[in-house]
Amino acid sequence: MVRFRSLFASAFLPWLLLTLAAGIDAAYAQPGEPYPVKQIRMIVPAGAGGGYDSYARILSKHLEKFIPGNPVFVNQNMPGASGMVGTNWTASVAPKDGSVIAITYNTLLLQPIFGNTSAKYDPRELEWIGSMGKQQQTCATWHTSPVKTIEHAMQREVIVAATGATGNSALMPKQLNALLGTRFKVVTGYSTSESRLAVERGEVEGICGLSMSTLKASSPDWLINKRINILIQTGKEHQEGLSEVPLLSSLMKSAEDNQALDVLAFPEEAGRPFFMPPGTPKSLVTIMRRAFDATMKDPGFLIDAEKARLELDPVSGEDIEKLLTQVYNTPRQMIQRANDLSK
Repeated sequence: MVRFRSLFASAFLPWLLLTLAAGIDAAYAQPGEPYPVKQIRMIVPAGAGGGYDSYARILSKHLEKFIPGNPVFVNQNMPGASGMVGTNWTASVAPKDGSVIAITYNTLLLQPIFGNTSAKYDPRELEWIGSMGKQQQTCATWHTSPVKTIEHAMQREVIVAATGATGNSALMPKQLNALLGTRFKVVTGYSTSESRLAVERGEVEGICGLSMSTLKASSPDWLINKRINILIQTGKEHQEGLSEVPLLSSLMKSAEDNQALDVLAFPEEAGRPFFMPPGTPKSLVTIMRRAFDATMKDPGFLIDAEKARLELDPVSGEDIEKLLTQVYNTPRQMIQRANDLSK
């Protein structure tokens, strides 16, 4: 009898352990069952009141409707180092049990490939949920500034506000200086909302790296009352209402710089991406992705997004993964040129 039990154990227990191990992840995804946590933290690696914060809060309000069990979302701002603090925390410290989702600055997706050792993550390992919209950038000065065109910015120094060295508001003016010979001087250290106040108070002349969606959501008065001079825009096509504003791509004189610009344009295609920590069960990632996709079509969400003046052009989590694969397979010399343009 003892020998029989021993044989039974040696044959059955390994099978049982393998079955249990395989079933742990699947157990999360049983159709119709509640999500395994009742509260989900939405990490926003920026201060309150900015574009990323606005997008995250609107999504949090509606996303729970499409998750089994309807867990409650709690928004948590975690600013610092142009989004690096919150992104690093979510990627390396946050629980991997489905209780955390984060939005991140799209420029941070290129930092590891540029060799930034402060980036404690590999974007290809993060669990991408989707993006609410693409994010072409603009560069603008206050309406009282004599600098009203990009050509004017080539003739004199223009002081612009920025949050940190890796944020859009610091990277775009540096790239314009390298590509076009403009003379932007970047002053960092402002919070998201403080940078806009600095423009209004006359502490700086302007701000670059703002998308139209951010301006519409956070500073609609600037557009409605024509309080800024928009000097240039990124992207392949003119944004709505900016048909007279030149495209950066149209001013390129070098084929090499055009190719590097394609690398730098990747974050704009990724827009305002949301992700879950690496190691989150794939079943929970799938639930969140499908909930995100459903939210993007939900009438209540669309009404609230319109009221908040949020521009929507959704990108799926799967498509963000494809974009990442493409850019990380770019020839090294083009990556280096793009990196040089970001310094």
